[in-house]
Amino acid sequence: MNSYTRFSYPRFNELPASLRVLYTMVLLIFGLGYLFAMVQVYEVHAGRDGKPGVSVQDIQIAYRGSNSGTRLESAIKGPMSSMLPESESVAIIGWLHTDMEEDDFNENILPILEARCIACHDGSNPHLPNLNSFDGVKKVAVADTGVSVGTLVRVSHIHLFGLAFIFAFMGLIFSHAYMRRAWLKNVVIILPFAAIFLDVMSWWLTKVAEPFGYIVFASGALMGLSFAFQWCVSMYQLWFFRCPDNEACTVP
Repeated sequence: MNSYTRFSYPRFNELPASLRVLYTMVLLIFGLGYLFAMVQVYEVHAGRDGKPGVSVQDIQIAYRGSNSGTRLESAIKGPMSSMLPESESVAIIGWLHTDMEEDDFNENILPILEARCIACHDGSNPHLPNLNSFDGVKKVAVADTGVSVGTLVRVSHIHLFGLAFIFAFMGLIFSHAYMRRAWLKNVVIILPFAAIFLDVMSWWLTKVAEPFGYIVFASGALMGLSFAFQWCVSMYQLWFFRCPDNEACTVP
């Protein structure tokens, strides 16, 4: 054949209604899932430094640990802060800063743990500390060295696979979007993958040097902005946007 057909990638307004409906449903579920992910990040990290909100110091404490408290104290101030009334949190932290006598534990601390914590921390889940005995609590009443290497390996591979899949699908949908500069659209598609790499790698590096906590914070923000931009542009162009009359709606 002396001629060839030039492939043109369709814009959102050229897609069949069924495909636009599919993309819309995927975007809605991804958007809701990302919102819950942000809430989960807040619940896990907020307050580790004793202050409200999520800060770089919270991130540093989560991955590198804290020189000012034990693992149990960091958990009570951070991810478990909503599980205990302030008076009970103060009682446990106060005991941690004493000689941690077993009699005092059995009389004043164990009843709090049984009422608030044992439902999850009963030893049945190997990934959660066992808090149903004095010996179990002593294991987490030690210096906070941050997240363990085993946990980092587990969450790293989950995030790398899971987030790569999410942003691959987001990028596939976003690739139908109209943008005047093709290079800019390529940058928007690349950014979340770069942010994922920086985020996960910085978890490990923060255990070595605290300043990498800033990269964790920044890469997480970059990932969120990339997601929001792709989501908003795609959702708008799926149903409302029309290409300018003086420009082609498809490109090779």
